[in-house]
Amino acid sequence: MKIKELRELTVDELSARRNELKQEIVNLRIQSQVGQLENPSRVKIIRREVARIETLISARRLASA
Repeated sequence: MKIKELRELTVDELSARRNELKQEIVNLRIQSQVGQLENPSRVKIIRREVARIETLISARRLASA
């Protein structure tokens, strides 16, 4: 997802998306250990998206405080 799309989501939606992505990272790590990982760069992309989401969540919480 692009940052513009992420900014349109609510905090609850961002949290749900973050949880989905973290689960996907776990699945990709398991695939990596088994040797079935087709796209190793996907892990890096997902980690960056998680970081973007966490940044948006913390910024919104600071703005509302």
